[in-house]
Amino acid sequence: MTQSMSIAPHRRRLLCAAFLASLLAAGCGDDSRRAGPVTPEPPVSPQPPDDSELIAQGQEVFRFDTFGDETQWTDTLRMHEVIAAAVDPITALSVGLKVDAEALPAEVVAGIQDGSISLTSTDTTIALLKLDAVVGVRGTVENINGKDTLTRVGITCALCHSTVDDSFAPGIGKRLDGWPNRDLNPGAIIALSPALTAEQKAVYNSWGPGKYDPRFNFDHLNGPQVIPPAYGLAGIHSVTSTGDGEDLAYWNRYVGVTQMGGHGSFTEPRTGVSVVNGNDDLISAVLPALQAYQLSIPAPPPPDGSFDVAAAARGEALFMGVARCSTCHSGPEFTDANTRLHSPDEVASEPEPDGVPSYASRSATKMYRTAPLKGLWQHPPYFHNGTAATLEDVVLAYNTKHALGLGAGEMADLVQYLKSL
Repeated sequence: MTQSMSIAPHRRRLLCAAFLASLLAAGCGDDSRRAGPVTPEPPVSPQPPDDSELIAQGQEVFRFDTFGDETQWTDTLRMHEVIAAAVDPITALSVGLKVDAEALPAEVVAGIQDGSISLTSTDTTIALLKLDAVVGVRGTVENINGKDTLTRVGITCALCHSTVDDSFAPGIGKRLDGWPNRDLNPGAIIALSPALTAEQKAVYNSWGPGKYDPRFNFDHLNGPQVIPPAYGLAGIHSVTSTGDGEDLAYWNRYVGVTQMGGHGSFTEPRTGVSVVNGNDDLISAVLPALQAYQLSIPAPPPPDGSFDVAAAARGEALFMGVARCSTCHSGPEFTDANTRLHSPDEVASEPEPDGVPSYASRSATKMYRTAPLKGLWQHPPYFHNGTAATLEDVVLAYNTKHALGLGAGEMADLVQYLKSL
């Protein structure tokens, strides 16, 4: 009997540790929006459609559709073998994989709580995969000679762009779709692969949690970017840090084909990227539903008591006034991304760390979009390359680069406002 399933957080971690090891040939995900790809996109709306059925379909795609990328992770990279041999739940959790607590039966919950289910056994990983409990990982488990055996594995959008609320235990809880998994360590997972050289492993291990280089498998430059949120994008056309595509469909196709290894095609003449996987197209038909779901995910409001209300009010006046933040972070979404992009010399996040070429120079537009700010409190580090560890660092960077002349108290007030968005 064969069971194909999506993977809950625990299982996903396991798979992730394995599947990411194969990212050496592909990539995980970042953003790319404005450029018009040669591959035609199905018509999609920049606004979330009032279609609950389409949104529900998109949620299933986001969480569980691999686009056929098992061809890469299983047939070519044989990651199912790596998982079965070496990836127990503790290992999976340690590299940032998440487990969907709502996918766990009561007896499994009890077994984890009383210790009767081992978290150091790869058999437990396979059991979690069979339950579809690993977020963003999908596995097929077959009973072979009386033993559950993982025979195929793939990944979904949720791997990098979902996390959990830790309501059961650290790394185990209810899904939070659209939230970037800043605990996920794609590089460390990739470095688990026995197919890599020591030099390659050193590159991947240099990325750290929450970062991934979606261009590395094309230009071989080592400049990891922070995994971006996939929430709060309704009404925003330039959804990636460099505004490469015209909508989410561009980004989803880029990631699905060139990074996940899904069946389909992606062509971008401005970067010289042209990839065709498989003899079929398992991506184009689901792009409208996937986009509808992503555009329906709101940015999370700040937790109660997480900022000083009076200081935030003062900070708002600074934001709109002498700090000049609103000249670019304008409108209801706090971005001018729908009307213009910006040259690298305008942004506070350049130059890149370690002497890496500008990330914009590796993109289609060679420019940056102004990042929307809603939900800013949720996803440190900041800037496309994560060079600002805190919002305090963000404000200091702008105050210094643009010679704003803000005092310590004013910068503190501005931080409180940013936390309130």
